[in-house]
Amino acid sequence: MQADLLGERARLTPHRPALVVVQPELRLTYGELDARAVRCARLWTQSLGLVKGDRVGILAHNRVEYLEAFFAAGKTGIVLVTLGTRLTAHELAHVVKDSGLRALHYDGELAATVDALRPLVEIEHWLALDAPGEGADEVYATLVESLAEDVAWRPTPCDGEDLYCLLYTSGTTGVPKGVMIPHRMVLANAFNTICGWQLRADDVTSIFTPLYHAGGLMAFLVPLVVIGGRTVLHRGFEAQEVWRAIDGEGCTVVLGVPTIWKMLLEAPTFGSTDLSRLRWLISGGAPLPRYLIEAYQERGVAFKQGFGMTEVGVNCFTMTVEDSYQKAGSIGKPMMYTEVRLVDDQGRDVAAGEVGELLFRGAHVSQGYWNRPEATAAALDAEGWFHSGDQARRDDEGYFYIAGRQKEMIISGGVNVYPAEIEAQLVLHPNIEDAAVVAVPDPQWGEVGIAFVVSRDGTAGLNANQLATFLADRLARYKIPKTFVQLETLPRTAYGKVRKGELRDTFLGTSR
Repeated sequence: MQADLLGERARLTPHRPALVVVQPELRLTYGELDARAVRCARLWTQSLGLVKGDRVGILAHNRVEYLEAFFAAGKTGIVLVTLGTRLTAHELAHVVKDSGLRALHYDGELAATVDALRPLVEIEHWLALDAPGEGADEVYATLVESLAEDVAWRPTPCDGEDLYCLLYTSGTTGVPKGVMIPHRMVLANAFNTICGWQLRADDVTSIFTPLYHAGGLMAFLVPLVVIGGRTVLHRGFEAQEVWRAIDGEGCTVVLGVPTIWKMLLEAPTFGSTDLSRLRWLISGGAPLPRYLIEAYQERGVAFKQGFGMTEVGVNCFTMTVEDSYQKAGSIGKPMMYTEVRLVDDQGRDVAAGEVGELLFRGAHVSQGYWNRPEATAAALDAEGWFHSGDQARRDDEGYFYIAGRQKEMIISGGVNVYPAEIEAQLVLHPNIEDAAVVAVPDPQWGEVGIAFVVSRDGTAGLNANQLATFLADRLARYKIPKTFVQLETLPRTAYGKVRKGELRDTFLGTSR
């Protein structure tokens, strides 16, 4: 089934409000947004001569042209490749070459990066979304405005296994890999999210997470287009602007990562903003500290945790508002038609309460990795189960809890220790705002945990002995980190995940 989701929604409710762009201000109905996506699709197919299966990249901050390109991919079978705005030209060159881009849309604010990229790659069409860089580039707005008005155009037929987009992983553990997202997966994620999260046509969301990430595109944007809701699009994240939009536009459901929820909590307007229209908030991308859940609940807002991966879909679990209070810390239960297993290192299912690797199977699972048959075979087994590398446990009522990444698990004296469990306890300390635990080699135990902590007030002086004593009342002795290191901040990716490899390398480098 073809995922021309915007075209279908525009056919049904063309005059319904679809999008509010905060800067520069723009308001579009579904019919108007779809017309812009059709212009982009016509530019690709009629002016540039691109065909189904070709790859087009976009390097830009959040803006309406990003949505035009994304939904044009659903109409043409041309594969959209989203590029991280924080990557260097050298890092981008790998993605451009690996994906085989024929065209690149780029943001004027990133022209310097694009100019550094030019000598490293070969791309037929460089499309400036505003101010062009140093090359003889084509200006996107000029090209789409020159398209003839009376030319008949129809979407290119696609089936469910045709690729919709390539989303490259962050590369925190190695060279980024392109995750192959087919039309089938986009549809499955959208419909499952609507059912599992009980989205409605009157829902309004605020999107400030980057659109180059799966969460920015798929978590709320696509499902709300399917159900006919409204999206408020921010160019980036600015706490005061987000609170104004949540209040002024009447947002009802909002997704963020723990770092963003912390920044919003600390914003001056947190206590005065009207939150009465919020049905619930949801956090993803990294474990959510309990104190953040409680702080928002004190304002009367239900706070859920979600779980997803680029490879298996950004929304794999669901919980009710009641669950968010009774099962705080849980990611909920698997969505409908989402098959989940927890297995040990021998592939055997583990019992309730035991930790195992999360495996997924269903229509929401990707096709694997672009140009990486070995990596695909290692992740997707012969029965269609995707091995996530994440560790989790399930309670007796079927609710799941994330224990941490399998690669991050500490094996100390032959016993498995899960960093997420230690981190969850550390942030309960009244003087700790943020924490991360990593494994380092140890001659006696094989591996031990090192805890990196950030104080709430930014001052130094967190006492290691006191922190160890604090944990001793909450965790078994073998789980307590050997060393505590205080930092001003933890290094994170654009989507809130701690760069644990960087922490580990820094510690090992300074401890030698």
